[in-house]
Amino acid sequence: MRSIPPDSIRHRGALSNPDNRYDALRRDDVDDGWYTADEQLPPLATTLAIDHSRSIISYNQSPDVPFDRSINPYRGCEHGCVYCFARPSHAWLGLSPGLDFETQLFYKPDAVRLLRNELAARNYRCAPLALGINTDAYQPVEHRLGLTRQLLEVLVETRHPVTIVTKSALIERDIDLLSELARHRLVQVALSVTTLDHALSRNLEPRSAVPRRRLQTIRTLQAAGIPVSVLIAPLIPFLNDHELEHILEQVHQAGALQAGYVMLRLPHELKDLFREWLQRHVPLKAAHIMNRIADLHDGKTYDARFGQRMRGSGPYADLIAQRYRRAMQRLGFNGLPALDCTQFTPPRDPHNTQIEMFDSR
Repeated sequence: MRSIPPDSIRHRGALSNPDNRYDALRRDDVDDGWYTADEQLPPLATTLAIDHSRSIISYNQSPDVPFDRSINPYRGCEHGCVYCFARPSHAWLGLSPGLDFETQLFYKPDAVRLLRNELAARNYRCAPLALGINTDAYQPVEHRLGLTRQLLEVLVETRHPVTIVTKSALIERDIDLLSELARHRLVQVALSVTTLDHALSRNLEPRSAVPRRRLQTIRTLQAAGIPVSVLIAPLIPFLNDHELEHILEQVHQAGALQAGYVMLRLPHELKDLFREWLQRHVPLKAAHIMNRIADLHDGKTYDARFGQRMRGSGPYADLIAQRYRRAMQRLGFNGLPALDCTQFTPPRDPHNTQIEMFDSR
C-alpha cells in the first residue's frame, strides 16, 4: 500500500493508493527523513480528464442484473464509497483503485453524439438502458458538466426506456425530464441506501448524500409520479446488516415501490482497501467481519461466479434472504410498473437534411 498523510485525505473513502494489479512494479513506503508528522499537506484535489471512448452503450450477458446494456458518462467517482465494486476498473486506466479512483475522474464529452449515433443504427433494438451503473451518473462533477441531463434529453426525445441507480439528491434537478419519461412508462429510479446511521455513512461513503437526504429524495420523486425503488447495497456483516428491516420500513414509508439488496463484493484490489478501512474505523470488528465475508464465499474473500457474487451462500446468506423475504411480505411493497419499449423512435440523423426539408413543407 502507498499510504497518504491523513491530513490530505479528509473526506475521502480510501486510505491509500495501492498499485493496481497490472503494474509491473510494486512500491513500498520508505521514510527518508524528509517528511515529519508535523508537516501538513494540502487536501488531495480532484482532477478531471477527457475519456475518448468511441462508443457509449456497453452490453453484458450477466444473469445477475436485469439489463443487458448500460451507459456510464463518467469513470471514477468522487462519492468515495470505500466498498465500491467499480474501484478495480480504474486499473484498466493504469491508475490505482484507491484514492486515484475518487480523485482522478474522466468524463465523456462526446456522450450525447455517441448515444444518438448508436440509437440511430439500423440494427439497434430497443431495451431498457441502465444509466450510471459502474459509477454514479449524478456524482458531484455532474453539477458542472450536466452530461447525465443531456443524455436524458435524448432519451425523452426518442421515447427510450431507462433505469437509474444513484445515491445523489442531484437527481431532483432532472424531475422535469424524469416526470415526462414516467408519464409514458419509460423510467425507473433506484436510490442506493447503505445505512441510516449518519456517522457510519460519513465514513463509508464520505461525499454522497446523507441518509435522511436520500429518504427525502425518495419522497420528492414519488410525489412527482416517478417510480422509485431502493437498493440496499452493500449489506456488510456486523456493520449494517442489522439495519435491513429498519431500512425497508423507512423507504417503504417514504414511498419506494420496491426494494432489493446486494451483499458486499470485494473483487481484486478492493479486498485490501476494505480491510485497511476496517482496521482504521472498526478495528475490534475487522477480523470478525472478514471471517463472515469468507463464510459467504466458501472460505474466499470473493467469488465471481454468476448467482453467487451478489448474494453469497451458506447459513448466513440464507438467514439474510429469509429476513428480507419476511420483511417484504410484511410491508407489502407495491412493485414497479413495467417499462414500455414499444414507443421508441430512432433519433433523426443530423446529417440528413433532406428529411428536414421534406418535413418543413
